Amino acid sequence: MNIDLLELQTQISYQEDTVQQLNDVVTRQQADIDLLQREVDLLRGKLMELIASLREAGSEDAPPPHY
Repeated sequence: MNIDLLELQTQISYQEDTVQQLNDVVTRQQADIDLLQREVDLLRGKLMELIASLREAGSEDAPPPHY
């Protein structure tokens, strides 16, 4: 019976290590997702600014409708 207990303790130790490794991976992935979300938000804002400036420039340079 003593051997069974040692085997169970060994399995629990491995499982705890695996859970910690998985937690580390999930934590890193969440940090990556957060960074990517901030970059997407920044790019979205720049794109909206570019679209707005192109619309303004286009309306100034457009010929009158009767041409």
